[in-house]
Parts: sequence; structure tokens; C-alpha cells
Amino acid sequence: MIRRFRSLFTAPLIPLALFLAPSADAAGTLTPTGSADLAVRIASHHVDVVLRDGFARTEVIQTFHNPNPHALEAHYAFPLPKSAALSEVVVLAGETVLEGEVVARDRARAIYEEERDQGNDAALAEKDGYETFEFFVSPVPAQGDVEIRFVYYQALEVDTGVARYLYPLEEGGTDEAALAFWTMHDAVDGLFSIDVRVESAWPLEAVRVPGAPDAAIETGVDGDDGRARVHLERQGAALDRDFVLYYALKDELPGRIELVPYRADPSKPGSFMLVVTPGVDLKPLTGGSDTTFVLDVSGSMSSKLKTLARGVAQVLGEMKGGDRFRIVVFNDGARDLTNGFLPATPETVEAAIRMLHALSAGRGTNLHAGLALALDDVDEDRATSVVLVTDAVANVGPMSATGFQRLMKAHDVRVFGFLLGNSGNWPLMRAICEASGGFSAGVSNADDIVGQLVLAKSKVTHECLHDAELKIRGVEVDDVSAELLGKVYRGEQLVIFGRYARGGTATVTLDATLTGEDKRYVTSFDFPEVAVDAPEIERLWALDRIERLERRADAGLLDEDEAREAIADLGVAYQLVTDETSMLVLKDEAFERRGIERRNLERVTEERHRQAVRRTAPPANRRVDENRPMFQRPAPSRRGSGAGALDPIAVLGALLLALAAFTARGRAS
Repeated sequence: MIRRFRSLFTAPLIPLALFLAPSADAAGTLTPTGSADLAVRIASHHVDVVLRDGFARTEVIQTFHNPNPHALEAHYAFPLPKSAALSEVVVLAGETVLEGEVVARDRARAIYEEERDQGNDAALAEKDGYETFEFFVSPVPAQGDVEIRFVYYQALEVDTGVARYLYPLEEGGTDEAALAFWTMHDAVDGLFSIDVRVESAWPLEAVRVPGAPDAAIETGVDGDDGRARVHLERQGAALDRDFVLYYALKDELPGRIELVPYRADPSKPGSFMLVVTPGVDLKPLTGGSDTTFVLDVSGSMSSKLKTLARGVAQVLGEMKGGDRFRIVVFNDGARDLTNGFLPATPETVEAAIRMLHALSAGRGTNLHAGLALALDDVDEDRATSVVLVTDAVANVGPMSATGFQRLMKAHDVRVFGFLLGNSGNWPLMRAICEASGGFSAGVSNADDIVGQLVLAKSKVTHECLHDAELKIRGVEVDDVSAELLGKVYRGEQLVIFGRYARGGTATVTLDATLTGEDKRYVTSFDFPEVAVDAPEIERLWALDRIERLERRADAGLLDEDEAREAIADLGVAYQLVTDETSMLVLKDEAFERRGIERRNLERVTEERHRQAVRRTAPPANRRVDENRPMFQRPAPSRRGSGAGALDPIAVLGALLLALAAFTARGRAS
């Protein structure tokens, strides 16, 4: 894989609260163990979030305080949000304002260290693989303060009418060497606060912040039933629990296609985000199955193992006659806990539950061994599924994505993965599940498991579209993120990025197979010649392109050096922090002295201007297929998924059981 695998932290599993109990590791400032200096402290931490037009804008403002009698460098680590485009960093040091420009990673590091060593004001933001953003600020004056502000964008996850937003703070602990080296200061001395603005063109049914019952939630803001506000604050809070927000759209909204374009200069290509919400009649599935649970019992799972055991035990307790189950556990090796498949009788289930509760965690993570053993005893005459629960931070045995993809493609078994923690290896989990035709879901400690059920359960209990392929004709497009989609599950919203050469009328088709029949869904609409409302789309397209390059390199389909060069070029051109680029934060005169072009200054100025304009206007309806609807049915209903007010562990069990049933039915058909 082309990503760096050095990790400072990672994260826990499924308990349900925000700020409920302390954890071992979290976002915060780092100090080398044994240092004579007091840790740089976090005096305040404020988060401002806008959820609008299919993407999230997150702005973080925090003040660092140096309690020491001499100046220090502040080192701050923040869990990397999935598919986040870090695009703006500003540092306020007294009257001095420093702004960021993205340059090649090695050059940025060298310049930062030169400026720091000369005593000049400087900062640096780097990306550490899929795990963390790291910020370095120098100097923080003796017994003085420095304020840092950073902004990132990410596409929203909307599923079966439910949007989920995660602000990651919690870590886990997969890199023991790093954790032994660093001392973490994860508390805010003063005020911690989060403000979220939901601005939807479609009416909202509910807004939830699980684990934070004192969060102030206001819906119907300014008389608009698509707007909501959420405010949460704490005095002296620890940055050790994620913030998770769900909002649900009204049921019976139409299946639809929405377009968010950006093309400011008619002489240059434009970028677009196409959001397809299928309105397709996917019928429920029934049937038993063979289910293999593949459970991570490595050292990084020690804080998660009891909850994991309870969840799987709940699944076993709800299995029916004719079902069989098998439990494989792995750390630096793998073993079959049940010695093959067992019939789901009361006696075997009770014995398996006792074994689960007796498990202990320790040693390394040989994920490949666990999956290989799970696939070794598949009965070709029976429908079989694999439910994988892990943080996927493999550190023993084969670790490349290509090795896992070869393993999965050699077997006709779908893998459904639950990825635990913010710093879980989601690129590897995604590669495993996609290669098998399954899918993966991330789980935070602050997640609402009932909400997770709403998002996932109906997928695995209903038919799906097979061999789905989306085509855009009539308008010249390129670098489109998803034409061959493969499987499309119930409630799944497709988010597709691309570039277009010029405006015009496009015909969009979605071809797929449903229960053996070929289906075609068609619409037509205009790509605008000029569209200036959402300049952030350019960065989101570039980030999507970067992730596709990484996936191709990981799969052995693209030379790694070629991928690195292309990623560096995209990072500089669109001012994104990547594995090959960093955000260098200096004074204006320092950029001029070093001959660094102010590309990001231009982008940020335009983005802020457009954000200010949007703030005064109601959310725009981005639907483009009203005149020729692509789908004749409403989008799938959450009520049809059977979700309800269930015990969290029972819900996790039902979800895993539903995964198994779906896999069985899909393989049988």
C-alpha cells in the first residue's frame, strides 16, 4: 500500500455515550514522555459545522496555552475524518496572522523547520496515512496563547433518508511504541462547544445527538422545516469522545437525482457532484444460512471485547432451526473456536456464548489468517456469509490490499465488515468488502446503534441491484468516480464526482439487474455553462480522485511512484493535505521570500464569499430530474426497515443476523 502506516493512536468500539467516561487516548496535544516541560494545554475548543448541499463544512478553532516560562512548539493530533479534505489552516499569534498554502510534503517540512529554528512564527499540518491530521505550531510564547483554526470538507453520508455526521475525537491505541513515546493532554481547560447548522432542501423529520441529552436542538429554524440547529457545550471537557449527529428526512420523498456543479470559467472544465437516491422496489428476503463470525481478539481490542462478545451472543441466541454458525477468532494467528459449523440449537448456542465470554485480548493482528481460516471450510452447497468485526490494523502476516483482494475473489462469499474506531484501517476494510461484493460500516463509541440499524439493516434483508452501471451521455465528462457501481443496496445513496468540459443537456442512465431481469432508469437534464455557488466541489472532486488513485495503487493496478506523483500534483493544484503534500502556514512576507504561490489564498477567499452568500439564502433544491423523473417510486422508507426502540446490544445482534441472512439469500440467488 502507498499509505504510511505509522500511527500515534486508534479507537474503541461500540458503547453509546459522548463524554460518558474517560478513555486511554484521544485528540490532544502531545509531549514526549519524560520531558521536563509541562504539556501545552488547550484553553478552548470550538467546532462550527454546516451540513448543506450534500457536503459538510467543519471549522475548528482552538487556543493553545503554554504554561512554561519559555517558548515551545505545540504538537496537536486529531483523528482523521474519513474522506476529509483539509483545505484551510490559519494561526493567530498575537497580532500576527499566518495562513496556509499546500506544497510538497518534504519541502513543507524543511521550510517549517527552518522557520521554526530561526524563531519565526510558523505552523505545519500533515496527514499521517488514514489515521490522523497532525499540527505543529511554533513558537507558542512563554505563558502565552496561540489560536489555530482549520477547515475541512467531506461528502455527507445519507442512507435510507438518514444523514450521519461524525466529529472524531476518540482514539484507540494500536501503535504501542508511539503511545509509549508520547504523553497526551486531551482536556480543554475552558469552554468546549459544538454548533451545527443543518440546511436541507428537503423537510426534516428528526435530529438526534446520541449520548448528549443536554444538547440544545432547534428544528424549523426561521420557519423552514428543512433547517435545524444544534448546540452543545462543556466546561473543562476531555476530547475523548466522538460527537455523532443524525438527521432524518421525511419519509415518502421521491427517488431522485441531484446535481451540485461548479464551473466559474467557461474556458475551463467544471466539476460536479451527482447524488442519486434510487426509488426502486427491492423486496424483502428470507432464508437461513451458514454464518461465520470472524472476530479480532488482538491487543488493540482489549477495551472492546466484552461488548463484541455480548453482541455476537445476542445473534446466536436469535438463530433459527436450519441455521449453522461458526466462530473464528484471530490475533497474531487464527483459531476455529467452534471447530467447524454447529447447528443453531439451544445447547450449542449456550456453549458458544460461554466461550465468547471467556475470550481475552492480546498480541498482534493477523487479519489475513483470520479471513483465510474463515474461508477454508465453506460448504459450496450451502449459502455462506462472513461477518468481520475488527479495527483492520493488520500488523502480522500479509498486509497488502492486493493479497486480501486475491483471497476474497477466490471464494464466492460476501464479507460484511464492522470497522471499529476512527483510526481503523478503512482503506483495507473497504478493499476486502468490495472485492467480495459486500460492504463495510464504521462504528464510533458515540454512535447510536439503533441509528446504525436504520442505516444498514434493510440493505441486508432486501434484494439489491446487481451489475449496476451509470452512464452520462450528451455532455463530455471525464474522471467520473463511479460508472461501474456493482451492487446497489436498499436505501443506498450514490455520490458520484466528475469533471465536465462544457454545459449542455445530458442523458443519464442507470442499468442494473434485479431478480434476473435487466432494468434501465433514465433521465435528462442540463449541466450549466457557468455555476459559481459551490466552489468547494472542486476540492471534493480532487480528493475523490486522489482516493481512487490510492485504491488502484493498493490493488497493483497503478505504479506506486506514478500514483504518488499524481497525488502530489492534485494536492498542490487543489490545495489539499494528502500523504504527499502538507499545509505550510507562514506570514505573507515569508511566502513571498520563498517564492511560494498563494493558490490557497485565492481558493479560500472565493469559498468564504460563496459561503456568506449561501448563509443568507434558503437551501437550494438541487434536484434536476423533475421534468423526467429517473424513478417512479419514492425513496425507500425507514419504517419499512423494521427499526425501532431496541436494546442496543439486541440491535447489534439483529444487524449482524440480518447481514448473515442477506448474504445467504444473495449467494443462493
